[in-house]
Order: sequence, then structure tokens, then C-alpha cells
Amino acid sequence: IEPRTGGPAEAPGPYIPCLRRDCCERVVINVAGLRFETQARTLLRFPNTLLGDPRRRHRYYDPLRGEFFFDRSRPCFDSILYYYQSGGRLRRPANVPLDIFLEELKFYQLGEEALSKFREDEGFVKEEQRPLPGPEFLKQVWLLFEYPESSQAARIIAIISVLVILISIVIFCLETLPEFRDERDISLPVSEGVCRPGPAALPPSSPLPGNLVRLDDPFFIVETICICWFSFELVVRFLASPSKPAFFKDIMNMIDFVAIIPYFVALGTEFARQRGVGQPAMSLAILRVIRLVRVFRIFKLSRHSKGLQILGQTLKASMRELGLLIFFLFIGVILFSSAVYFAEADHTETNFTSIPEAFWWAVVTMTTVGYGDMSPVTVGGKIVGSLCAIAGVLTISLPVPVIVSNFSYFYHRETEGEEQGQYIHVAGCPGPLDAAGPVPTPPPPPSPVSRSLTESSWPRGTC
Repeated sequence: IEPRTGGPAEAPGPYIPCLRRDCCERVVINVAGLRFETQARTLLRFPNTLLGDPRRRHRYYDPLRGEFFFDRSRPCFDSILYYYQSGGRLRRPANVPLDIFLEELKFYQLGEEALSKFREDEGFVKEEQRPLPGPEFLKQVWLLFEYPESSQAARIIAIISVLVILISIVIFCLETLPEFRDERDISLPVSEGVCRPGPAALPPSSPLPGNLVRLDDPFFIVETICICWFSFELVVRFLASPSKPAFFKDIMNMIDFVAIIPYFVALGTEFARQRGVGQPAMSLAILRVIRLVRVFRIFKLSRHSKGLQILGQTLKASMRELGLLIFFLFIGVILFSSAVYFAEADHTETNFTSIPEAFWWAVVTMTTVGYGDMSPVTVGGKIVGSLCAIAGVLTISLPVPVIVSNFSYFYHRETEGEEQGQYIHVAGCPGPLDAAGPVPTPPPPPSPVSRSLTESSWPRGTC
């Protein structure tokens, strides 16, 4: 056959075969009964993977059928094969759950780089490595108080901490009951029938009546024990922390610090009043705020509760949607409170004496609470109220699906590791192996077409 000379009517030139065996050789892959065909050079683009390494994939070779058999998920393999064909583009099929696809990626050994990039594409937040102190003793102390899952002793300390928090909250609630209330405590509301002179009724030089704390009170003793544990835990964690600036920046540590401040402020104020060092300059409202701050120690439970942590992560990720919700609610409150005020302005017994007075009604109506303490009486006011309720339902329902989606995402991410340990995938036949690696298996008998190619001068596997 003469070589081609060019021109539209030229005769076909000679066929020049490819002399590389690994270039155009076909590879047949059977995934749970579904056969895929590709070229060997496509798989060799990633030689560090299961399919790209001939020695790794040889254990799954079926010499009778001349194909590689994998008892794995068939829908996932479309994306796995496309990863080789596209040069590293990994996309999860829409009908495949995330945990199943991640399991397939690990089986085919695509590598940590591909897994990390896939997690970023799926929206996973890259988990930061937990820093640990350098000295071994501080490291063990830090794990003991910071990570309850690290050891059995750490779990016991976490249980003690949770019990102390619950006891402190119960004491905070019980001391307000009439049976246990100390009427001399000026920071608590006065019961009916009990007259107590307030700070404004006393001369400027007179001390405040009653005590802020009583040192012989059983509630104060239990509170002192709880504060001692909280302070001990906070100091030990601070001394063992790997980074002191990062320790103060952690919001959970700030909650721990704020939870114990009211006790020491009240105790120092009481000691100063008893010794006559100075007069308490704090008003009754400030004293009650200091006592109210004690309730924030309930957030200390989030350190030991996965549910509260998921809730916090959801709120943090949904700040934009919550901001939109508040903004829409603010617009609706201004709009409908103004409308109901002018609709009820001519009625003599109306509760809407001004637009600010109608703010409460608009908020309660738009949030579908409806206390009934304020309600329109005219026809125009009722029409405005109906529109306000309908607008409130639409305003609140629009951002809620996004928040629910964020909660579902964080929940499944936290439970992903727990669920993976409950299921074990069926193991495939490992095939013949020896110390040096897989034993070569003789190729299947050639077909008539391949036999004719073998008898010619062209090498097997050429184009």
C-alpha cells in the first residue's frame, strides 16, 4: 500500500499500529453485574489508586470472564470512572446518599486529597486540628477536662460537672419559692403582705436593708460548693491550655467565667457592707441583674451535649437567614402597627393609643401567638389584623426551611462517624496472594479475532 499523497480523493493510507501495550488496551470492570469498559491508560492517570495500580486491582481479576469484578455500589461507579476520565473531577450522583458515596471513595482509594476536595465541594467545614499542650502532664490534664471521650476518667469528670451544673440550676430556682425565700434578701421580689423599705426610702447615709447573701443559708452553702468546683475546673483548664490567648477567645470559656462572677461580686459586696468599708452603691435593679446572670451557667451544659453544640452551629450558620427574618418582622411591625392605629383612631375604647403602643400587638399577631390583651374592635382594624396574621405566617415560614436544612446538615455530619461503625460492607474475594504480591493469573483464551491479530506481525492490544 502506497503512502497517502494528499487531496480529497486520495486512497486510505496504511494503518500504523500503537506499539504501547498500556496505551489502548481495554479494561473490563464488572460492578455488581453492570459492566464498564475503559482503557488502561485512563486508569493509569492516577496510579496511586485501587484501579490505577495494576498490582492492587489484580486481586479482583476474574480469569474466566477476563474482567475485574467488584461487589460494590453500581450507581456510585459512574462517578468513580468519570473521575479517571475527566482527570480528577469528582461529582456525587444525586440519588446516592453522602455516607455511601464516601464509603465507595475510601474503598477505591482515591486518596486524601480527593476526599478533602470532595468534602469542600459538598460544603463540609474543614475540621481544625485540636492543639495539645507540649508537656505530657499538661496534655493528660487537658484531655481529662476538655475531651470527655478521651478516657474513662474524663467521662467521670464530665458527669460530675454536669451534675454540679444541674444542682446549681435547681438551687437557683428553689430559692425563689415562697417556702424557701428569705425576705431579708433585697435582690428577690417581695411576697404579698410583706412590707420592706426600699433603697429610695432610706437616707443617703443608711445602709441597704437586709443582706445580699447569708453565710448560714443552706442554699448559699450548696452554691459555694458548686462555685468551688466551677472555679477549680476553670483554673485547671486555663493552666493546662495549650494557648492562653485562644483560651480567652473561646466563647465557652467566657460562659464559664461569667457564670461564677455574680457569686464573687455578691460575696465581696456583703463583706464590704458588714465591715463598714463602704456602702453598696448598686441599685436594686443591678443586684437583681447580677443574680439573673447566674442562670447563664445552664449554657455550660453545651460543653457536654452534642445536641446543644449542633444547635449552636446551626444558629451560627443561619445568622443571615435569622437577620432576614428579624428585618422582615421589623418592617411588618412598623407597617401594621401604623395601619391598626389609624384604623382604630376614631374608637373611644381602643387600646391602640399610639403607634408604639401597637408594636406589641403587631409582634404577637405576626408570630401567631395572639395573647388577646390587645385586639381591634372596628371593621377596619379587624381587616388589618387579618392581613397582619397572614403576613406573619408568610414572613416566618420563608427562612425556616433554610434553618432546618442547616440543622439537618450539622446533625448528619455529627452522627456520620457513629453510623459508619454500625455497618460493615461485604468483603470481596481477595484472590491469590503471596509475600511478593499478587500471583500473576494466565490470561483467558484468545477469541478468533484476537487470534488473527496474534498471528499477524502486530502486537496484542494495539489499535
